[in-house]
Amino acid sequence: MHETSTPLVLPTTSDGTLGDLPARLAGQDPGRVTFSVRSGGGWTAVTSATFAAEVDALAKGLVAAGVGVGDVVGIMSRTRYEWTLADFALWAAGAVPVPIYETSSPDQVEWILSDSGAVGIVVETEGHLAAVDRVRDRLPGLRHTWVIDHGDVDSLSRDGADVDDAELAARRDGLTRDSLATVIYTSGTTGRPKGVELSHGNFLTLAENTAEQIAAVVKGDGASTLLFLPLAHVFARFIEVLAVTAGVRMGHSSDLKTLMDDFASFKPTFILAVPRVFEKVYNSAEAKAEAGGKGKIFAGAAATAIAWSEALDAGAVPLGLRLRHAVFDKLVYAKLREAMGGRVQYAVSGGAPLGTRLGHFFRGIGVSILEGYGLTETTAPATVNLPDAMRIGTVGPPLPGVDIRIADDGEICIKGVNVFRAYRGNEQATHDSVKDGWFHTGDIGELDDAGYLRITGRKKEILVTAGGKNVAPAVLEDRLRAHPLISQCIVVGDGKPFIAALVTLDEEMYPGWASNHGLDGVPFAKAKDDERILAEVQKAVDDANTAVSKAESIRKFVILDADFTEESGHLTPSLKLKRNVVMRDFGDEVDALYGG
Repeated sequence: MHETSTPLVLPTTSDGTLGDLPARLAGQDPGRVTFSVRSGGGWTAVTSATFAAEVDALAKGLVAAGVGVGDVVGIMSRTRYEWTLADFALWAAGAVPVPIYETSSPDQVEWILSDSGAVGIVVETEGHLAAVDRVRDRLPGLRHTWVIDHGDVDSLSRDGADVDDAELAARRDGLTRDSLATVIYTSGTTGRPKGVELSHGNFLTLAENTAEQIAAVVKGDGASTLLFLPLAHVFARFIEVLAVTAGVRMGHSSDLKTLMDDFASFKPTFILAVPRVFEKVYNSAEAKAEAGGKGKIFAGAAATAIAWSEALDAGAVPLGLRLRHAVFDKLVYAKLREAMGGRVQYAVSGGAPLGTRLGHFFRGIGVSILEGYGLTETTAPATVNLPDAMRIGTVGPPLPGVDIRIADDGEICIKGVNVFRAYRGNEQATHDSVKDGWFHTGDIGELDDAGYLRITGRKKEILVTAGGKNVAPAVLEDRLRAHPLISQCIVVGDGKPFIAALVTLDEEMYPGWASNHGLDGVPFAKAKDDERILAEVQKAVDDANTAVSKAESIRKFVILDADFTEESGHLTPSLKLKRNVVMRDFGDEVDALYGG
């Protein structure tokens, strides 16, 4: 058994809750631009004083509407300023906001509102309202529905004009860091989503200490971030709190189609994303270079970036490599940074393993990706790589106030200020996952000599072949998804004689790739059966196999007709694979790989 911990940077305190943050920030620097809000073709500045006033006004409106201390109110919206405003207003009113993905089905909406005991919900659009209305008769406790697009946030703020400041102060004074702040429902890769109860201290104590630990990222001059991941996800929610805690200027972007334009105009200094976003950035840049006849230049630039980053880890960058890197910085790297707004120095990655190749590539072009690890039950991050002490291929050391233990069977266990209170209304599930204060994550990992954590697999996803070989599918799947032709994949072979894979093609990347490789005449619908496509996927499989032993390698694969998507029910909103659903829906294809 191995164990490591990082002590708290700041003194332990029970004072202050999330509802106090806006006023705290305004008191420190009322004129500081805390938010930039999309307005037409530009961004409108919102100072910390204005944000605090808007939070209090909306909180008073919620009080006037009858929302009580401890009442649960759902939020269902895309990532936008009003979400953050509603979040902090509910905390200021002593209520408990519960996030819901805006893509959720009516049944999912019903489950979350019912299980959490919500008395109201803030939705963004008429479509979201329709989803709630379809199940409203089964939600007798739901008294209020407010629609952002109907102007209900402004109406609520006006309606609370007669509520006294003392009422809000009394509500906040009645809360401590141990008080319930939110209930976030897990993505539900198996079964019904469980409601994870997180306290004010889980968020605030972790955010305050994280801000000190990665001060170079969040406390640098003009630090800013553009939030585009769903705020229903704990990762984005924690960054929201971290930004307000540290005074980071924050913007919101809800349309991935305009994301690069938003980067260009907002100019963030750091961003957060899941690995799939970084893979898309790399693959799109490569495809664009090949289409412009500069494929060899990009390949050389990519190889140099990776070699330069690896040399940094080795302790010295040879002169020739430094010179090549300087040349490619002007030819290629500067353009990639400019595409992200020109000021990005750091990116924070979580949700899935990044892969060392991408980590070295992005650091080589001047954007250090700080890979971290955590779960909903740990208020998002439990570990993260440090700006001045990165170890690419790991997810970093524990954050301040967090302990990491590797059990005898390799399972990662976590204890600390970030660990959740309980699963809502599910004592048995809580008992099963938290033992002697340690949360058992279900993930498999190891600690290196410096106390940095490396994720090696998922306990419940370990495949055991008929020959008794244990195989962690994530290693192979991450390598396969890095290929521009491949969108999703699942490695199979539990109880089978060898390892195989189901693969889907990336319809978005296909036209550019096909054009660059002389396959213009092959429509996407027929691509999976083309010998040249099959050969290219085989090359990707061969590359993935270099990361594992022969017994763990993929022997056969099949390309499926359709992709795994959230809409098809095969991915969670945070893009995690629902393995049980895939195996159920594609059982025949799996059987065919093994001769029926």
